[in-house]
Amino acid sequence: MWKWLHPYAKTEKSYQLCQTLLPWFSVFGLFTLIVATVWGLAFAPADYQQSDAFRIIYIHVPSAILSKMLYSSMAIAAFIGLVWQVKTAFMAMIALAPIGAMVTFVSLITGAVWGKPMWGTWWEWDARLTSQLILLFLFFGVMSLYKSFDDQQQAGKAAGVMAIVGVINLPIIHYSVEWWNTLHQGATILKMDKPSMPPEMLWPLLLAIVSWALVSGAIFLLRLQNEIIRREIKRPWVLAMVSQVQDVNTGDNNSPKPEQAQ
Repeated sequence: MWKWLHPYAKTEKSYQLCQTLLPWFSVFGLFTLIVATVWGLAFAPADYQQSDAFRIIYIHVPSAILSKMLYSSMAIAAFIGLVWQVKTAFMAMIALAPIGAMVTFVSLITGAVWGKPMWGTWWEWDARLTSQLILLFLFFGVMSLYKSFDDQQQAGKAAGVMAIVGVINLPIIHYSVEWWNTLHQGATILKMDKPSMPPEMLWPLLLAIVSWALVSGAIFLLRLQNEIIRREIKRPWVLAMVSQVQDVNTGDNNSPKPEQAQ
């Protein structure tokens, strides 16, 4: 069933897949991000209680949701790397970490901006806010631990263990509003019956979540490509590709193709 994934354990195949997917993620991500942002900030109706202050939801909620998705993806990549010893998975893990850290940081900043007019304070040691801050530290911890080893395979294993252990924080973030008395409201769009938002507010929010996922995916693909090149810089297929690019830039098209150089 999973045999079609086996070739992508090879860095060359993963690089080619990134090269194929990157334009699609970039174009659709940028387009949907612009549409969702303009739709939410300019055309969605104002909230009857919060007025226009609620519009930060179109940045805060996508970043908060995506931060957990990115951490989950990073932990899955770490698990694959540890169990099946796939070095490309460790590369994917470390490529995801800075993106997740930045998205988590945005969620905390926008939450503070939203909290000031609503709660009267920039920060409160609320269960969800605190667990979200811990998530940011976990991203930083994975990156720091990875950089602290000279052996990149050992670095991947150590950081991978930390990423997997940190998964315990995800259900705490999600269920914190149910387990403790917090300032945050309960689920609005992820409810078993139906969302609490009217469709004219909900649709731009859903589109914003999709657009943030696509843009983050595009950044991840680019970072993974760079990580592969950095790690595999002496491999024949990388040297052949670099040589081909140099020949194209200088106008020499007689050099062998990468597959011929191997």
